[in-house]
Amino acid sequence: MMPKLPLTPIRTVGKPTRASDHMLEVDGLCFEVLRSERRRTLQITVERTGALRIVAPPQVEDRQLIDFVEEKLLWIHTKIEEKSRLQQRAPIKDFVDGEGFLYLGKSYRLRLVEKQLVDLTCPLTLRNGRFCLRQASVRRGREIFMRWYAYRAQGWFERQVAEHANRMGVIVNEVNVQDLGYRWGSFGTGGRVSFHWKAILLPPRIAQYVVVHELAHGLHPDHSPKFWIKVEQHLPDWRSRKTWLAENGIQVEGI
Repeated sequence: MMPKLPLTPIRTVGKPTRASDHMLEVDGLCFEVLRSERRRTLQITVERTGALRIVAPPQVEDRQLIDFVEEKLLWIHTKIEEKSRLQQRAPIKDFVDGEGFLYLGKSYRLRLVEKQLVDLTCPLTLRNGRFCLRQASVRRGREIFMRWYAYRAQGWFERQVAEHANRMGVIVNEVNVQDLGYRWGSFGTGGRVSFHWKAILLPPRIAQYVVVHELAHGLHPDHSPKFWIKVEQHLPDWRSRKTWLAENGIQVEGI
């Protein structure tokens, strides 16, 4: 289960400010400080866990970081509250008859069966519009669904990456599907692009946004204007897709 965040973070004026090489505490909020030669500006992120990070160029002094955080305090607290509300909505599956499970944006009802009709050894199938799970495998339901999703995500994302990488001029040497924690995807060194297995639960147009977003990072590592221009060149409606993901992505958290 995802950790709960404070329901209403309230700024307490006058709390001491502390800074170290990797951490910054301002107004009772603790930030992980990451410095990157590739950064030209300061950036604050509020992760889905509620973790706070600030990314800065190496030469930026602590005082500048503190001033930047203080300017953004209202925005930061607003984002923390949003993450808290979304986490409280995260569903947890019970693996019972009739329960709905997403796959590429569609919900399929679960049917518990004594045995599979085609492959007796297969614990999970998607057949005739229903997920069929062997009754004897219910206790391993989450593990089984994860493997099923990951297998299908591998092929789906490989096809999407091949299509979009060519058009975007991005070199990709490897596509991975794995548990990325609270990230939908990442673009790593050596042309390696990774996707969370849960991304296969998203509607295709939203999962496609995740693909284009990560491929754009192959050209622009940060979220600079050039990065978003590249995204818009290939997905003119990226804003609506990004908003949908932020507001509804939590629905796939509780597998």
